[in-house]
Amino acid sequence: MGAVLGLCSAAQLACCCGSAACSLCCSACPSCSNSTSTRLMYTLMLLLVMVVACVTLAPGLHDQMKKVPFCQNSTGIVPGTFKVDCDQAVGYLAVYRICFATCLFFILMALLMIGVKSSKDPRAGIQNGFWGIKYLVVIGGIIGAFFIPEGQFASTWMVFGMIGGFCFIVIQLILIIDFAHSWAEKWVSNYEESQSRGWYSALLLAMLTCYALTLTGIVLLYVYYTKPDGCDLSKFFISFNLILVVGASAISILPSVQEHQPRSGLLQSAVVSLYVMYLTWSALSNSAGECNASISETNQSSFDKQSIISLVIWVCSVLYSCVRTASSSSKLTMSEHILAKEGAAGYDSIEGDGGEAGQEETKVFDNEGDGVAYSWTFFHIVFALATLYIMMTLTNWYNPSSQLSKENVASMWIKITSSWLCVGLYVWTLVAPAMFPDRDFS
Repeated sequence: MGAVLGLCSAAQLACCCGSAACSLCCSACPSCSNSTSTRLMYTLMLLLVMVVACVTLAPGLHDQMKKVPFCQNSTGIVPGTFKVDCDQAVGYLAVYRICFATCLFFILMALLMIGVKSSKDPRAGIQNGFWGIKYLVVIGGIIGAFFIPEGQFASTWMVFGMIGGFCFIVIQLILIIDFAHSWAEKWVSNYEESQSRGWYSALLLAMLTCYALTLTGIVLLYVYYTKPDGCDLSKFFISFNLILVVGASAISILPSVQEHQPRSGLLQSAVVSLYVMYLTWSALSNSAGECNASISETNQSSFDKQSIISLVIWVCSVLYSCVRTASSSSKLTMSEHILAKEGAAGYDSIEGDGGEAGQEETKVFDNEGDGVAYSWTFFHIVFALATLYIMMTLTNWYNPSSQLSKENVASMWIKITSSWLCVGLYVWTLVAPAMFPDRDFS
């Protein structure tokens, strides 16, 4: 679904390059709403920023920069005295600068879009168009960020990064819980309608797989992040989160919960349990030295397994928020504030006249003529927070100006707190309809 709708974004990007490219690309892509194609375009922008940030961390890039003639400490010879400190263009500090400029761009867009009610607002053109100009602004901002004196930049921006990263983790929790509910509801509905053993087997297999991975993760955490003598805090985190996921799973099948949510079950609990164990692993990867098995495998020019998995989950969450529309469970999971409204409101579509020369139709139609499908300001705030999360993930949640160390007590507590919050949010989605029977959660 995301790949198909992504063609609309490609068409919009091609329109920045000229009418010929626009016509060619638009003729190949399917019709989709303006709200969806716009969100996918911003997602593409964010993905490109992530790729550029990853390139600055490429192994051996620092040594290769020494061969560039105009770099300081270069082994090459170039006439003149003009030299550039190319060390600023690689490493964790470079990631900070790239994400700083990108975050400011989304904050600026959020401020510009305050109060927009429909696509009839003059500012809609800025939101849904001018892609070439917006990409140039981001590129210019990134270049300008490399001229910021180091000073206290890294340590100060790290504080903003940790706060913003935590906020995005909360948003990611909401999206994952919404995904778990939507997935289970869809498959349970398919099974109830068809009474097919295939759907029943798929539900059972998915649930058992998630629980098996969760159990495997718990065992590995005990093996690699605890010791018989010591590491009491790590033991507490693992054991406490194990108790929480078992309790949440038990609550999901209580008769009172099933009465108000017949399709609630262990599949949602399994997905949430697996994610909680991932967050526990992520937190322990920033724990104290002797209890941290991942310290020795991390360095300034490579990614560890935890960072790669974090980026994969991040990409999936951002794409899910773009292509997913709010459903009946969105009010319960509070994702209705993040996802676009289902259906189109006052869209304009231009159909061709069906002539022999060919039929033309609007490939990207406006579905926000009577009202926006999502909050444009909040969307850009979420993407600004997503940028900060990328920054902290790529830099392993510690100060790039400090000594190389995965120990970061603050980030450890941020991640472990988010795991508890994840269980709390999920349990709320289970018990809320039973606690407040007069309230409409549909």
